[in-house]
Amino acid sequence: MDGKFLIAWIQYGTFYVTGLICAGVAVWGFIDCLIRKGPAFEANLKRTKGFWLGLTGGAAFVTLLGLALPQGSGFIFGFGGYGLFNIAAVTAAGVYLADVRPAVARR
Repeated sequence: MDGKFLIAWIQYGTFYVTGLICAGVAVWGFIDCLIRKGPAFEANLKRTKGFWLGLTGGAAFVTLLGLALPQGSGFIFGFGGYGLFNIAAVTAAGVYLADVRPAVARR
């Protein structure tokens, strides 16, 4: 087995596993946002439920699309691994889970 081939498979495997984790975080944020009550968002001054549904839903879509497309396709746009869109998407879902979810869950 060639060393370059082995390193490429390890790299692709690492990117895919990390992509699965990022997609899991984004889907978790979207599902959690779906089950929360709308008035709790405004009561805690955390924008609206529709805003967070759109943001977390878009994040889930982008991260799942990054898993579906082959590695390296559309490198400039960030699909197929670690790209700017995937990083922004998982960051948006992380902001929801770390900041908005605890405040909304208390009500």
